[in-house]
Amino acid sequence: MNYYISDKIRAVDGEAISRLFRASADPTCICLAAGNPSPELFPNEQLADLAQEILREDPVLALQYNMTAGYTPFREAIMARAKRVEGIGQPFDQCVVTCGGQQGADIIAKIAAEPGDVVLVEEPSYVGTLNTFRSHGLKLVGVPTDENGLIPEGLEKVLQETDRVRFLYTIPTFQNPAGTTVPVERRKKIYEIAKRYNLLILEDNPYGELRFHGEWVPTFKSMDTEGLVIYVSSFSKILAPGLRLGYLILHETLAERAIVAKQCSDVHTPMLIQLMAMRFMERYDMDAMIKEMSAMYQHKCQVMIEAMKECFPEWVTWVEPQGGLFVWCDLGEGYDAYEVSEICAKEKVAFVPGNAFMTDMSKPCSNFRLNFSTMSDEKIREGIAILGRTLHNLK
Repeated sequence: MNYYISDKIRAVDGEAISRLFRASADPTCICLAAGNPSPELFPNEQLADLAQEILREDPVLALQYNMTAGYTPFREAIMARAKRVEGIGQPFDQCVVTCGGQQGADIIAKIAAEPGDVVLVEEPSYVGTLNTFRSHGLKLVGVPTDENGLIPEGLEKVLQETDRVRFLYTIPTFQNPAGTTVPVERRKKIYEIAKRYNLLILEDNPYGELRFHGEWVPTFKSMDTEGLVIYVSSFSKILAPGLRLGYLILHETLAERAIVAKQCSDVHTPMLIQLMAMRFMERYDMDAMIKEMSAMYQHKCQVMIEAMKECFPEWVTWVEPQGGLFVWCDLGEGYDAYEVSEICAKEKVAFVPGNAFMTDMSKPCSNFRLNFSTMSDEKIREGIAILGRTLHNLK
């Protein structure tokens, strides 16, 4: 049978994500590739108790259809926490509950752009969302970054030179993959540029609470007086990714269209999961749990950084993050991290080469991403030692 496959999906190369999941599922692999939170931090017993309680006491609510935008008390709880933790929320803002943050980005691609339109993205940026945009036939144009994230002058230059720009996608805090955080003064400049150009900002903030160094930095959404910022976040990194629970906070006009777009996909996010998360927020100290997570990730990050200092050649550089889950490394000019990843894969060490995070995945890239959140200290050290030996053999 010769099946027809749309050009939009033909344009998406899913191998980078597929390789990541294969490595994560292989118990013999030292997986420094994943973006997973540490499974030892999952509140298994609490979630099990809540699920049983809900299904016994309120099964109809948990198992019946509900509002596409999300269960109203849960949406109110999300907005209250966003206001308290991030200073987010204007009278014009509404919350839409999604199946993970990824669905939030997919919804915005549906409602805010047409095939052939341009989305500005940080270079590098998260491969999953880049593929989401590609699947909608959108053109990706990279905006330059440095060790402090998105460069305002680079953004304005691209805006001056590019037509049909619909929105900017950014992960300004503990960026995936680069681990960078945009300073507050730079954020203010970027928001002012967005106002001048009437540019929507899709702010993705799944890692923002996982800070273990430095001072808190306000989100773009907390600065948003114009309704220009669409905020997407998730419970994946602070509760459990398997729940597939995220949310959008956006202007009510956009929220109306987002609800219609979600209706076309899945009608609503599963009610049992929403109720479990809501009761967890009511009953347990989520702030304390996140503080414990951050302390663990600080330790694991330090283990990785110390091992890199010991094992890597001196010509390898990296960005030391203030939080999140990733360390972004650079082999320097003339090296292709994909080739190194292939060598290491034969020794059962996995990481993600940088080309996966670029607007043009076909070009060689000297960067690569390491994850420190899932492996034990011993496995981190062993994996970095193997990677270090491989790098020393390059010259």
